[in-house]
Amino acid sequence: MIEREVAEKIVQYAAQYPVVTITGPRQSGKTTLCRMLFPDRAYVNLESIDERGFAERDPKGFLARFPDGAIIDEIQRGPDLLSYIQVEVDEIRQAGRYIITGSQNFELLNTVSQSLAGRTALVRLLPLSVAEVRKTGKIASLDQLLYRGGYPRIYDQDLNPTEALAFYVGTYVERDLRMLINIKDLSRFEVFLKLCAGRTGQILNLSSLGNDCGVNHNTVKSWLSILEASFLIKLLPPYYRNFNKRVIKSPKLYFLDTGLACFLLGIQSEEQLPTHPLRGALFETFVVSELLKSRFNRGKTDNLYYFRDNKGNEVDLVLDQGIAQRIVEIKAGQTINSSFFKGLHYFTKLSGEVEKSFLVYGGKETRTQEGIEVTGWERVDSVGVG
Repeated sequence: MIEREVAEKIVQYAAQYPVVTITGPRQSGKTTLCRMLFPDRAYVNLESIDERGFAERDPKGFLARFPDGAIIDEIQRGPDLLSYIQVEVDEIRQAGRYIITGSQNFELLNTVSQSLAGRTALVRLLPLSVAEVRKTGKIASLDQLLYRGGYPRIYDQDLNPTEALAFYVGTYVERDLRMLINIKDLSRFEVFLKLCAGRTGQILNLSSLGNDCGVNHNTVKSWLSILEASFLIKLLPPYYRNFNKRVIKSPKLYFLDTGLACFLLGIQSEEQLPTHPLRGALFETFVVSELLKSRFNRGKTDNLYYFRDNKGNEVDLVLDQGIAQRIVEIKAGQTINSSFFKGLHYFTKLSGEVEKSFLVYGGKETRTQEGIEVTGWERVDSVGVG
């Protein structure tokens, strides 16, 4: 069992709120974590046809089986239960009464927000962070981490990443995707998924993506929304506060797990990564996902953006902290070049509100250079939370 960094936050929320909602992609470890943190709590999984049928036919009778509350897994399979849970927790004011989990449902968060507003804490559990993987002792290099990604089962059971992620994608496309939308041509969606992987770390061009996949603009937007709701990708918005029309305003596309991106790119071993043309994009993807995990694991909101103007000046990440920003440049190489700092200095002069500047790179050394904190990839989690 891999110790998860968000565990302390979940326990804290369970002492403060009647419901704790944990969302995230399938196989990110939600069920395992809940059962470890609340071993004495009754557990029910709505993936079970019998349990789901009972919840649909008699929701009050279903909840009456758990006088002391319960862990309810895959709540998106019985979303009507949320209204009954709302009534119950209003009548029985007990902190941590229900721990509910959900994954890959387009309307789950909206449903939770409507039914349990003010009654639930929300936790997002993504695959393992670099700090959590380090605890397994099973990562020897950056390329190995990029290839394996962070899905816990790969580490817990020493699975072959290519095989495990092939099964993961097959299950997602054949089963979960059919629950979300009616796609008649699943093979075309699989092509779309691979095309997205080839664009990780790039500014999104809907027309280009649609043309390459053979679908229209609206379909591309719909499919991207589904991938984002399934916690497979992140569309990183541009940062253009006070910078008028000079700034590019299309989002950047990132996968939330580099192992999944590697599989979709056809990378079948870590040995293929050093010379792969997308290694830099995969490293950037790794850093962005790590900073999201770092913030989510500490109960903070997603505040990540990127900056690029129409003259090509760019900063890979802007962490908006309200009054000031943290800015981050990302470089996969192990040799630091003074040109790496150009975008950071430009943004600092333009904004005038930068708290700290970072360069995250593919080496391991940590130092300060030109007023910028140079941070090796193993310590990337120290960048994201002020």
